[in-house]
Amino acid sequence: MAVDEGLTTHIKVAIIGGGPAGLSAAIQLAKIPFIDWKLYEQKPTISEISTGITLQRNTWALLEKMGASKNLRAKDFFRPTDGHDNQYRNTKTVFEDGFTDAVDLLVGADGIRSITRSFAFPDHTVSYSGLTAYRALVRSSDAEQINGLAKAAIFWYGIGGDWVYTCPLNETDWEITGRFREPDVSDRSSWGRDVDVAVFAAHFAGYCEPLQQLLSLVTSVKRYDYFGSSRLETVVNEGNTVLIGDASHPLSGAFGAGAAFALEDANTLAGALRWAGDRSCRLKDALRLFNEVRSAHYKALYQTLDDVAARRQRISTEKLSEEKHIVAQVENVSQERHTWMYYHDTDVALEEAIELLERFLGTPRISLRVNYYID
Repeated sequence: MAVDEGLTTHIKVAIIGGGPAGLSAAIQLAKIPFIDWKLYEQKPTISEISTGITLQRNTWALLEKMGASKNLRAKDFFRPTDGHDNQYRNTKTVFEDGFTDAVDLLVGADGIRSITRSFAFPDHTVSYSGLTAYRALVRSSDAEQINGLAKAAIFWYGIGGDWVYTCPLNETDWEITGRFREPDVSDRSSWGRDVDVAVFAAHFAGYCEPLQQLLSLVTSVKRYDYFGSSRLETVVNEGNTVLIGDASHPLSGAFGAGAAFALEDANTLAGALRWAGDRSCRLKDALRLFNEVRSAHYKALYQTLDDVAARRQRISTEKLSEEKHIVAQVENVSQERHTWMYYHDTDVALEEAIELLERFLGTPRISLRVNYYID
């Protein structure tokens, strides 16, 4: 399809990556009659990777919209009985095998170390951020007998911003994730690498007894290193490549909502393409609309991260007791003004942008503004 033609005929789309972003894009694009899509994923089989996905309010709304929520049974996930989200406590695409595919639109949904992003923005690089996550699953009914371990999603905070997250997944399984600052080494990887359980447990010396008892039940651990980089000003390139999910925002920390952002990206991309198809606009018009909406969203997320980091730095210089230091860190990350992303409605943002675009359609330059109230 020529780039100046309207979306009146079928276009071919390649989706790179089969994670939350890629799968969401596939579901959403499959509902658009003029799109033929293929999804490419390098992992040959589906397997467990020792990590959980947090379903925020907006995440669940998008799962319902996609029709995916009906496949989740109540016993498949954990929901806090007290209604609280968390508790805070002290302490042309070419593939590796040579296959090629000519497509009209390339969707990069291939994660924080995206090959698609490297292709679209060759000067943009990512590097180890100094933060590492260790993730483990506990499968034991013994966890139910641990005194002081509430059946809830809990962040256990330590000094210096380190924390451990524990959450029951069902009647017997628990997820454990710990985030720590570590020096750079040569084998850093964003995908899970097996590590010795003793290395994992050593990070928790001095943490409270209930957590120590839960850690004693761990039999295997994987390490996930956090990567980050400078921030992208745009997530669209050449009118035919778009980045979604982790590929679009090299954040070192995604507010526990990375899956939500991926679903929002996919939903907005599908909405922008559908809008362009309905009005016989060009592919690059659809991508421009997508970029204006989602780049504004990520700009607001970056600002929130900067605000939290600045406050964390100030706390680190204050002469506080250990207990008051931890309380200050918890209060910093849990402020209401830092939680706006969990209530963001991507459909409303897209509708506002379309209304603004159509009001000025035909003018040489269009600047869309989507409001994010983060103060």
